[in-house]
Amino acid sequence: MHVAIPGGNVAHDHKPFRRRAHVIVATAVVGALTAGGTVLATVPVSAASKPKGHDVSSHQKNVNWQSAKAKGARFAYVKATESHTYRNPYYSQQYNGARNVGMIRGAYHFALPDKSSGATQARYFVRNGGAWRADGWTLPPALDIEYNPYSKRKCYGLSKAKMVSWIKAFSDEVKRQTGRRPVIYTTTHWWNNCTGGSRAFAGTHSLWLARYDSANAGALPAGWSYWTFWQYDNSGSLPGDQNLFNGSMAQLKRLARG
Repeated sequence: MHVAIPGGNVAHDHKPFRRRAHVIVATAVVGALTAGGTVLATVPVSAASKPKGHDVSSHQKNVNWQSAKAKGARFAYVKATESHTYRNPYYSQQYNGARNVGMIRGAYHFALPDKSSGATQARYFVRNGGAWRADGWTLPPALDIEYNPYSKRKCYGLSKAKMVSWIKAFSDEVKRQTGRRPVIYTTTHWWNNCTGGSRAFAGTHSLWLARYDSANAGALPAGWSYWTFWQYDNSGSLPGDQNLFNGSMAQLKRLARG
């Protein structure tokens, strides 16, 4: 979800350009959303009835959550951490603010697999906002893994097998500490390129797919047959990136409850 690097000395405030894909765990939700029409400027026409949400980071600073809810937001993901050293300084305002206006929200971690192990980053994430509670208001923790915004080594210098192992280590530690498998945010291109099209996570991890300027979610990463969240644009009526949930509000609440 990194698109720009603002001024200042906090490089982690930049919002990575992500096209994420995450799989749904609610079994009642089937099939991928399709949208009639052409290039997206707003919510796809056929997706208008789906719960709308957004994701934010320090790039959005203090979010006006009441306004976001009034514009139709029903859920949000908030960046908590990056690597094993950075925590979003606006995390509390954003995460608690969404909950205070009655929105379902969750936390995500931006992975830098070249900096430390998957288990190390998972532990840092859970300690700094990535915990989960079965309160009906907390989405599963999410792993944001995409092309490296800091280097030309877009797969972080890891082989495909080592990348799969890194993601598995992160997932296993999050599961051990929270009881939930993380949602995986990625793009089809990154996943197939950097993991070799691994099918190891489909069926056990919800998919959050990033794909912009498209009338539908398009081809999914190897193994997944449907998405749970679709990040369809990096700007719009809501602060941050624009997302849809592939189901009803009742199903979204069930996903939160686990």
